[in-house]
Amino acid sequence: MRQTSRMILCGVLAAGLVISSSAGAFAATEHFSDATTDQSWSGWTQQWETSVSTNYEQVSLTPGRNQSELNFGWYSKASATATPAVKLATKEDMSDAKSFQGTAGSAIDGYRSNKVTVTGLKENTAYYYTYLTNGVESKPAKYATKSFSSFKMLFFGDPQIGASKGQTVSTGDKLENTSSLNTAARNDAFNWNTTLNVALKANPDTSFALSAGDQINKNVNGIDPGNEIEYAGYLSPAALKSLPVSTTIGNHDATNKSYAFHFNNPNAFTAETSPSAAGNGYYYTYGNALFVVLNTNNYNCADHEALLKKATQENPNTRWRIVMFHQDIYGSGADHSESDGMVLRTQLTPILDKYDVDVVLQGHDHSYSRSYLLQGDGKVHAAYDANKTSTGEFDWDNVIDKATGKVYPYYPKADDAAGKAANAAFIQGNNCYTINNNKSAKVVNPQGTLYMTANSATGSKFYELISQQQNFVAYRNQNWKPSYSVISISDKDFSISTYSIVDGNTSQIDSTFTIEKTVNRTPVALSAPNTKGQTPVTGDTNDLTGMIVLAALALLGLVTAVVAAAKDKRVKAVK
Repeated sequence: MRQTSRMILCGVLAAGLVISSSAGAFAATEHFSDATTDQSWSGWTQQWETSVSTNYEQVSLTPGRNQSELNFGWYSKASATATPAVKLATKEDMSDAKSFQGTAGSAIDGYRSNKVTVTGLKENTAYYYTYLTNGVESKPAKYATKSFSSFKMLFFGDPQIGASKGQTVSTGDKLENTSSLNTAARNDAFNWNTTLNVALKANPDTSFALSAGDQINKNVNGIDPGNEIEYAGYLSPAALKSLPVSTTIGNHDATNKSYAFHFNNPNAFTAETSPSAAGNGYYYTYGNALFVVLNTNNYNCADHEALLKKATQENPNTRWRIVMFHQDIYGSGADHSESDGMVLRTQLTPILDKYDVDVVLQGHDHSYSRSYLLQGDGKVHAAYDANKTSTGEFDWDNVIDKATGKVYPYYPKADDAAGKAANAAFIQGNNCYTINNNKSAKVVNPQGTLYMTANSATGSKFYELISQQQNFVAYRNQNWKPSYSVISISDKDFSISTYSIVDGNTSQIDSTFTIEKTVNRTPVALSAPNTKGQTPVTGDTNDLTGMIVLAALALLGLVTAVVAAAKDKRVKAVK
């Protein structure tokens, strides 16, 4: 994510409200979750230094190809040559254990990556497992399946362990990510553990979780181990020893192979022609739902369509089709929703329509939004691609039209009339959607796709909401608190509810949204539905219960501001 200067704003008719100027998008870098104020902090600092920060061998659980399988991934020392194995039992003493063997491959220097899949899982059953690390069998850990027909998931956005670097905590210290201690990762890993524990306490019947990408923060290349301390923090919560997580490749994960070394994703789409160093998209089923995870750091949408085609052809009759990717093509954050986040909107929207996707889960913008049900407008639109600098590096300031080669700036300067006109043309070129539903919190057999953008699960970094709420957004919120969503699926219903965490307690920040279906497929409408949208609703930035304040401000036009801004040059490594 990009580095920016703070906006100095005045003349705002609501105390504490911060908006961004029309000349660019700016991050609210002063907002983050400070873990040092927690009463458990002292004990955590000792644990971090002595046993967490240097432990690269923690296991990760991932959903398997279907609900009867579970995938394991973990590091071991390169000198340990035993075949990777997981033992699975229904008795805690492991007396009825069955052994499953897997494969091992090279990882970062001094380590190898182990991957094993266990099969034959039954619903509503308690299991115990062990895995072999450096020739030593781990202590038994418990994993329990839930119902395979009606199930619950937790949805998280951007844990991004280490992203709080540069923030000042209550002790007066500035968090950093350059020392062997990496105090930023220490802070964010503590908060990640808190979020998981709070969410699971409120939802003990959770089957698995989904993460919309950017598990870690530090961009390093190839097999550089510079982000391994952040992965150690990400994988450290005890909750993750019994909670499978379906992860997405975020832009912070994409440049480095450690993501692929740690996570054993099912049905990896190795036919992808333009994969990231971190790996590929993948897919799996659970109950009556198909989950397809796209790697949208790959701007070749032919790859994404090929993956969706393969997944849907193999699983044509699931009631639900859910897609997850990192970049928010329909979001409302100031930093990305009208820049690199929506680059693939004109290409992905008709593809998602074609394969009748019900829900898209997104991250990237460190703010919360829920769209109306959207579908493509059936018109021809420009296809955009990442622009490259003269040295061949990714250009975070501009986007290029694939057909014409014309370059459009994301953030034109206030006195650059031509740049502002080009930027307006780029934004207008992305008006490729129609809006299907009204304000209802429940829809039945709808056409179109619901787009959810998750806020930060850890509070390691937050961004402003864009100043002008887009018409496709039904509700949005930025209250500077870690959050998570609860998704429930049955043969009939999909529902999603979102909560913030304040002092260890949860507060629902948006109405529960429910889709009811009595048929598997609801193809795109032939006639264009409503394109004007509904009255937008915006969450209060300072008060979890203060939705009305910003909604009224947006509706009545009472917000005025005099904005002075200076934008720093963004660096690719911190995007």
